[in-house]
Amino acid sequence: MDDHGLESAAILLMSLGEEEASEVFKHLAPKEVQRLGETIARMKAVSRERVEQVIDKFTTVAAEQHMLVADTDEYVKSVLRKALGDDKANLLIDRIMQGSDVSGLESLKWMDAGAVAELLRNEHPQIVAAILVHLDFDQASAVLKAFSERHRNEVMVRIATLDGIQPMALKDLNEVMGKVLAGGDKLKKASLGGVKAAAEIINLMGNAVETAVLDYIREADADLAQKIQDNMFTFDDLIKLDDKGVQSLLKEVQSESLVIALKGATPELRERIFKNMSTRAAETLREDLESRGPVRVSEVESEQKEMLKTVRRLVDEGQIALASGAADEFV
Repeated sequence: MDDHGLESAAILLMSLGEEEASEVFKHLAPKEVQRLGETIARMKAVSRERVEQVIDKFTTVAAEQHMLVADTDEYVKSVLRKALGDDKANLLIDRIMQGSDVSGLESLKWMDAGAVAELLRNEHPQIVAAILVHLDFDQASAVLKAFSERHRNEVMVRIATLDGIQPMALKDLNEVMGKVLAGGDKLKKASLGGVKAAAEIINLMGNAVETAVLDYIREADADLAQKIQDNMFTFDDLIKLDDKGVQSLLKEVQSESLVIALKGATPELRERIFKNMSTRAAETLREDLESRGPVRVSEVESEQKEMLKTVRRLVDEGQIALASGAADEFV
């Protein structure tokens, strides 16, 4: 659909009203929803003549259509489910559609590429290839980027040599789709566990246990250990340092780096930093922060990470003590 067509569709949807438009959106592909949504968001004013032109064209096109049901597949599914209930209907639907039902694949198109990659990570490359060729190229590309290099290469070889999908392969594909659809609860639980959760738990164990656990993880996976360590003490956690700790840190940080890092700091943390500087230095820092224009998030995060590395070094040297367990306990 070209830009003119998109604009016409957007005008028609706005003319329908929220309830009717929402029903139309339910039948569109993810990219169509996105493009139409963006078009509607950009439109501020439309002339009456343009609206009438769109509605007249739609009326003419609609009058030429003589189908009793717009989507026969969906009509059959809806009727069967209402008559028999989901479980019985789904068994019949599978037989009626004879493997042509791709609702599982369609559901993948609405999912985040990272979530799709996680669900398919342990599947055979041939199955992954058969699934990915049903997705839009940009989504399939994003999924592959989340795989290991070896797994990505194996899948790409199979995509490149895929010449249609045989019935047995379709059966395997449907089984995978069943697991994907059944994995809805897993997707909702994705925020549980992970690096941040591990870091929070280890934070409460105390230094002795913390060291032992991280050493064990580091032997198996150095990158994972580093990620956990990076999350164990975030930049906002600097506010938990005592005054002496803040002062020790400030001695190690260049003023330019401090300005950039504090661009992304909370007001409370900024005040804590100001409190531990001389009046003149604090005033200069405030002025620098106010006069500094927008800074890229990546730059802010980079400087904050460097400051956290400095904190870790000072901890190892015994110059800074970090809270362990309860907030008022120090080791």
